[in-house]
Amino acid sequence: MQFSIFNFSANGGPSFGGQFSKKILFIAAAIIIFISAAVSYPLFSKPDDFHNNSLVRIEDGLTLSQIGARLKERKIIKSNFFFTAFAKITGREDGIKAGDYFFEKPISLFVVVSRLSSADFGLEPVRVTVWEGMALKDIAEVFSGFENFNKKKFLAETDGMEGYLFPDTYFFLPNAGTEAIIRAMRNNFSRKAGEIDYDTLIMASIIEREAADRGDRRIISGILWKRLKTGMPLQVDAVFPYIKGKAGRVFFEDLKIDSPYNTYLYKGLPPTPICNPGADAIDAARNPVESPYWYYLSDKKGVTYFASTFKGHKTNRAKYLR
Repeated sequence: MQFSIFNFSANGGPSFGGQFSKKILFIAAAIIIFISAAVSYPLFSKPDDFHNNSLVRIEDGLTLSQIGARLKERKIIKSNFFFTAFAKITGREDGIKAGDYFFEKPISLFVVVSRLSSADFGLEPVRVTVWEGMALKDIAEVFSGFENFNKKKFLAETDGMEGYLFPDTYFFLPNAGTEAIIRAMRNNFSRKAGEIDYDTLIMASIIEREAADRGDRRIISGILWKRLKTGMPLQVDAVFPYIKGKAGRVFFEDLKIDSPYNTYLYKGLPPTPICNPGADAIDAARNPVESPYWYYLSDKKGVTYFASTFKGHKTNRAKYLR
C-alpha cells in the first residue's frame, strides 16, 4: 500500500496535502491582491505634493512620454511610467488633446488621462462682448484683464486691421492669448461679413458711428455714396473721435484739424475704417437707399432729421440742435 502526504490517511484522518493546497491558494490570492493594489494605487491615488490651481500647457507634437514628464514635473501625476502605460493600455495614446489644462485640486492619474483625452481643460469660458463701433484701441481695453493678453502686441499685430475684427459676443477661455483672440475675431468677420470691398468697409465704419437706426442708416448710406459720386465732401462728424483719440462733442475748431480723416477738409473717404462696424452697418453700406436728401443731422436723443437743401438743413439745425 502506498502512502502520500497529498492524500487522506487510511483511517480517514486529514493528510498534509489539503493544508498545503489551501496555503497555495492563500498565497496566490495574496499575490493577486498585492498586484492589483500595486497597479491601482498609482492609478487612483492623488499626489501629496500637488500645488492647487496649476495651469499646464500641452503643445501639439509632444510625445506621450514628454507629456507625462511635464505632468510629473508639475506634480500633477506621481509616475510618468504609469501615466504612459495606462494611456497606451486604454488606447488613449494618440487621443490626448493639446491645450492649457487647469487643475484646481489633486486628482488621480486615471482622471488626468480621461481629461487630457477628452479636452476637459477645466476652465470656464469668459463671455466677452465687443460692441459695434469699437476701434482697435477700444477692443484692446476689453481684453486687458486676460492674463495672456498683451495690449501692445495686440495693437502691433492688428495694425492695418481696423474694420476687420468683427463686433460680437465671444466666449474665450480666461487664458486665451493675443493671437487666439485676433484669429477668432478675424475668422468671425470672414464668416459673417464675407468678401467686402475696402471702400464699402470704410463707409460701413462711418455709418456705424453716424446713426443707430436701421432705416436711417440706409438713407444716410445713400446720401454719402451720392456725395462721393458728385465730388461733394462727406462732412461727417463721426471721424473726429477717431482723429482726436477720444469720444466727445465735436466743436467748430475741430473742423479745421488737418488730418486725412477730416472729411470737411478732404474729399473722398478716409484712408481706413474709423472703427469696426457690425453686420447692420455693413449691410447699410452695401444697400444704400436712394432719396431726395443731401443733408442730415441727429439731435441729442439720436433722432435723425433729413433735408433736401442746405437751407432746409440750416432750419433743422436751428430747430433741433439748440
